[in-house]
Amino acid sequence: MAETGASRQASIWGRMQGIGRGLILASGLFLAACQTIVPRGTGPETPGPVQPTPVEPGLPTDNERHRVALLVPTSGTNAGVGQSIANATTMALLDTAAKTVRITTYDTGKGMAAAVSRALTDGNKLILGPLTSDEVKVAAPAARKANVPIISFSNDSGVAGNGVFIMGYSPAQSVERVVSFAHSKGMNSFAALVPAGVYGERAGTAMLRAVEASGGTVVSMQTYQRTSGSLTTAIKKLADVPGYDAVLIADGGRIAMQAAPAIRQNGGVNARILGTELWNTETNIASSAALRGAWFASVSDAYYRQLATKYRARFNSAPYRLSALGYDAVLLTVKIAQGWKPGTAFPTAALLDKGGFAGIDGAFRFGRDGIAQRALEVQQVGDGKFSVIDAAPRGFGN
Repeated sequence: MAETGASRQASIWGRMQGIGRGLILASGLFLAACQTIVPRGTGPETPGPVQPTPVEPGLPTDNERHRVALLVPTSGTNAGVGQSIANATTMALLDTAAKTVRITTYDTGKGMAAAVSRALTDGNKLILGPLTSDEVKVAAPAARKANVPIISFSNDSGVAGNGVFIMGYSPAQSVERVVSFAHSKGMNSFAALVPAGVYGERAGTAMLRAVEASGGTVVSMQTYQRTSGSLTTAIKKLADVPGYDAVLIADGGRIAMQAAPAIRQNGGVNARILGTELWNTETNIASSAALRGAWFASVSDAYYRQLATKYRARFNSAPYRLSALGYDAVLLTVKIAQGWKPGTAFPTAALLDKGGFAGIDGAFRFGRDGIAQRALEVQQVGDGKFSVIDAAPRGFGN
């Protein structure tokens, strides 16, 4: 368990240029424990045995700051991701000079149930994290019983709602955004390759809804297992369909780079290839000649690149892309804390602000379903790089 505050070490990094509005970047991690021993009696007599001051369980009493728990793995398989998120929350606290929020990190790598139990026992009124949907399923019942909301870094819409809010990047929103953009450019006939499994099912459903909403037609949607033989078979089935304007590859870079040349050779020579948010961090995609000109939608990287530079300077390592979620979770917490009385229940209704919140990943807001709606940009794969061809909206109109 580690506790983060904003009051110490801020001056060390005060001269560093901030992100966006000139915020300071610094780090303040501290653990505090104190015990004072007072000898009994007066005069020259030898003091008798000293009785230590009783130590109360949990965190020390703090009536001036909000208790917020960060549940991430700092040990085990995903320790690197968890520590990167934890570091980013520290940066956000110091960048905002927040004096009314105290974040304590609990290691979920040693057991999710134990971590959430300790966090609730310590009196935290808000939980940031955990990382995965399986961990959310473990944490949610206890958090609901304690009336403590969860803002998770998962992107699984299946665990959202009833006190659980998810900040992860949604494949459905990415697909809807890129399909809508393609339709605005005159494309009406769509095909898709979707992997078997939950991700593929959700991407495929989003594709059908987006095309229907735009007035277009899905002429073929082929499901495949992640093997070369299954993928090849699915692509050949696309060749049986008369020309389509665009084809979605709802998968990561490895599959996309395998599929693109085969699509070109099997009836899709002129089709625009579309991708998902998974492509955002896979710059090797830009080296594929067959993917040149492909479009995909994702959160903007403009501010994240600045965050990553500051992160490397502070921690001497590169952050994980998900660290931005930790940073932005703190920004929204600090904003809401302005009207939140310490020691009281977190004002969950404030998360449903229609105007949303601004962060490293751009504008976002939560719906009543607990899912973060994001303002996404459309990028195009070029010759060794990505370029923005339709910028993300700065906010929400309604």
